[in-house]
Amino acid sequence: MVSLAGSQILSPKQRPCAPRRPGHSMRTIRSALLHPDSPPGPSSRLRAADEGDSDIENLTDSVIDFRLSELAATAGPAHPAAVAKSSSANAAATEMLELSRDFSDYSSFNSDISGELERLAAAAATPRSDAPDLAAVDLNDLESTDLSADAALVPLLRSTDPVAQENAVTALLNLSLEERNRSAITAAGAIKPLVYALRTGTASAKQNAACALLSLSGIEENRATIGACGAVAPLVALLSAGSTRGKKDALTTLYRLCSARRNKERAVSAGAVVPLVHLIDERGTGTSEKAMVVLASLASIAEGRDAVVEAGGIPALVETIEDGPAREKEFAVVALLQLCSECSSNRALLVREGAIPPLVALSQSGSARAKHKAETLLGYLREQRQGGGGCRAGPGGAATSMAR
Repeated sequence: MVSLAGSQILSPKQRPCAPRRPGHSMRTIRSALLHPDSPPGPSSRLRAADEGDSDIENLTDSVIDFRLSELAATAGPAHPAAVAKSSSANAAATEMLELSRDFSDYSSFNSDISGELERLAAAAATPRSDAPDLAAVDLNDLESTDLSADAALVPLLRSTDPVAQENAVTALLNLSLEERNRSAITAAGAIKPLVYALRTGTASAKQNAACALLSLSGIEENRATIGACGAVAPLVALLSAGSTRGKKDALTTLYRLCSARRNKERAVSAGAVVPLVHLIDERGTGTSEKAMVVLASLASIAEGRDAVVEAGGIPALVETIEDGPAREKEFAVVALLQLCSECSSNRALLVREGAIPPLVALSQSGSARAKHKAETLLGYLREQRQGGGGCRAGPGGAATSMAR
């Protein structure tokens, strides 16, 4: 588990000896853990490996983009206390894998949700000898004393000091990596202040708040609460104004929250579809794939399908099938299946966009899964010849085609 050594939470009466640039966060320290021999900096940013290979071409700098296999080889525990906690850390990471299993068609999520959380939970603290003598709170202190999350951290989420707020968010993110802490953090009333930090914090505070909410959403009942507290709109804002890393964090958190239908409606109402369609064009960064995953989720409700069509989502997805990378073609065809499986008018639009030739090509030369999805969609387009119109939702608004 990552300590806050070197990233202190200040008491109201104390300030650092030297000014600290707002926006610097534990993200930098976390990234350095996997490259202990390299100084932290832009050149040492980490990226996620593609589909079980040691291929480094698709690496990203998202806080949730790491593979468990890489972490096992590169981020061993720094002291015996970390070893003693390894089983608890593994349990926390296992829980986070459920999201990947729920969306098993989308292989890029298999490492996104679990790997970094596993590493953060297993990594040990490394105190800085030059750290100023300030009233700091780290995970070891929180675990070994009666200090509650409510008393120590939750009030600081609304601090007007951006450094104190950012550190409080980081501390709660670290605490939330332990499954046993999530209920206590929720009971302490942290969700609404985390949403406040998501709206008002530094760029790093917003990113860490998104990840903390992702972790707390591991409790299914929290997903509706997080949405009701207003998290969806600032997550959507990150899709347009965030860094690449912030966009990925927002995409992953939105995907999980949108397992609740009401949060799908909130996302559509907050204008999520337009930036999601724009993100389809950001190829090679990992955001395109994730954007198509979330689009497919939103397209499981009628309002989402209408918004995707209005935003030009079908032409963008067809273009991806025509000339995108192999993996992105697969994501695109699954999103189109969601849009067209129950909507003949969308099938007609798909035909008008010239989708049949690239779908035929994909059905002959893609991966086994991509071939199957393309063939299924071509089958729907053949059915279109028999007439019929309008759109209808699948059972419970879910995507029936995505399970095929």
